[in-house]
Amino acid sequence: MLQTLSMEGKAVLVTGGGTGLGKAMSLALARAGADVVVAARRQSLIEQTAAEVRALGRRALAIPTDVTDTAQVDRMVQQAREAFGKVDVLINNAGIVRDQRPKPIWEITDDEWRVGIEVNLSSAFYCARAVARDMVDRRSGRIINVASGLGFRGGTDNYMYGAAKGGIINLTRVLATSLSRYGVIVGCIVPGFVTTREPDASSTRAPRNQFIPVGRTGVPMEIGPLAVYLASDASSYMTGETIYLDGGLSHA
Repeated sequence: MLQTLSMEGKAVLVTGGGTGLGKAMSLALARAGADVVVAARRQSLIEQTAAEVRALGRRALAIPTDVTDTAQVDRMVQQAREAFGKVDVLINNAGIVRDQRPKPIWEITDDEWRVGIEVNLSSAFYCARAVARDMVDRRSGRIINVASGLGFRGGTDNYMYGAAKGGIINLTRVLATSLSRYGVIVGCIVPGFVTTREPDASSTRAPRNQFIPVGRTGVPMEIGPLAVYLASDASSYMTGETIYLDGGLSHA
């Protein structure tokens, strides 16, 4: 059973891999035996993740990439193939536009809408498109998308993010029904509240813990085992599924 979870000999490409969940998944996959390509906009952060992957005894490549730019996406995938010979697993983790805040629909500009959709939805399509043909030709591959609970429910004044993450969930289903017959397995992770920084003591928001059945927010390392499972042969008969990792929040 444990052998099916091994990632030995596999090359994994993680977008948004410089911090938070992307970094945690990169390191977990490296511990399982994978070589890792880490991509994001900020080179210093992806270089740090790559260095930690190498410290675990695996090969790593850091590629600065704007995943909303198809030319950069295609170049990223080509560099990954040149370095490792193939891309066995794509993890579409890049997403959230941190500078955007919820606001009334009449205040949202065309550019804000386009950027939100491009970063949170189109980027996953561009990356999947770039790896899919080779995976189909090899009749082997994994595509793992990262969505959000807001893809299933309305979030007040959260138009771009909610619409895009709903799109990610259905993109997962379309990819699965289209590619799985060629040996490409597709899955989606829906993280809940995950603590990636120190809590703000001055915050006036109500603590999130009281709404989460397990009584706490998650930590990045908890996504690692799920990413390994979905990337490995252990999940070979599961495709198109969306898996919550939210401490039971979606059922509360």
